[in-house]
Amino acid sequence: MAPAEQDALALREQLFHERVRECIICTLLFASLYILCHFIITHFKKHTDFAAVHDDEDAAVNRIALGLCTFTLAVALGAVLLLPFSIISNEVLLSFPQNYYIQWLNGSLIHGLWNLVFLFSNLSLVFLMPFAYFFTESEGFAGSKKVGGPVGVPHPVPPIPGSSLIRLPQGIMARVYETSVVLLLLTLLVLGMVWVASAIVGNDAASRQSLYDLWEYYLPYLYSCISLFGVLLLLLCTPFGLSTMFTVTGKLLVKPRLLEDLDEQLNCTRLEEAAVSRRI
Repeated sequence: MAPAEQDALALREQLFHERVRECIICTLLFASLYILCHFIITHFKKHTDFAAVHDDEDAAVNRIALGLCTFTLAVALGAVLLLPFSIISNEVLLSFPQNYYIQWLNGSLIHGLWNLVFLFSNLSLVFLMPFAYFFTESEGFAGSKKVGGPVGVPHPVPPIPGSSLIRLPQGIMARVYETSVVLLLLTLLVLGMVWVASAIVGNDAASRQSLYDLWEYYLPYLYSCISLFGVLLLLLCTPFGLSTMFTVTGKLLVKPRLLEDLDEQLNCTRLEEAAVSRRI
């Protein structure tokens, strides 16, 4: 094998190993965030939301909704921690440029994390959060019935031919179908309203062509608007939160009496005693 081919093969092998390393690191980071967010949600949620459900179908729906909410919270927490992680990794690389064990903190990893966070943020915002809400509120289409149950019990759906088992429950799938249809209708409604608004504001070819650039224009614009709304909400709520925190802390803590004058308190006590004695 020629030296040029060996160099090209070594370069491709290095790129392959770097790609595999980045995938493993991203998977481990997201798994850690997902486990942390799962503990956070299960700690703050009500006990009867997901646990004390007597219907198996409702329990399964609640578990699916819990998984979707945990995924969304993990993505949000990753988006919050990504900027500090980028700054800290850059400082570590600048402090130890020749260290072999921290060379995985490179620009390719940070760039890949930013792309994944952007992708999953849009996915959670546009699809997962509405799906979780409509999925928990859905009941299935009219006419859909739950099937399944123990063998030997009369059931409207016959068992599988040649087997003692019966068909799997279809109630969850009915809810999935209803949720998908509702999301599709909501998407068509929103797109129709945007199309009508665009036709009213500017009825030209450029405005109509911009409606087709959903991924390149509208989703980043929507992400930026929601980020701006979150920052404004943070700036508005932080002073009220700090004032409430200091108020509650002031009520709970006992003020120190180190700077009080004991002679003055003694004189006040004597005057009060004399006043009481005169009244008696």
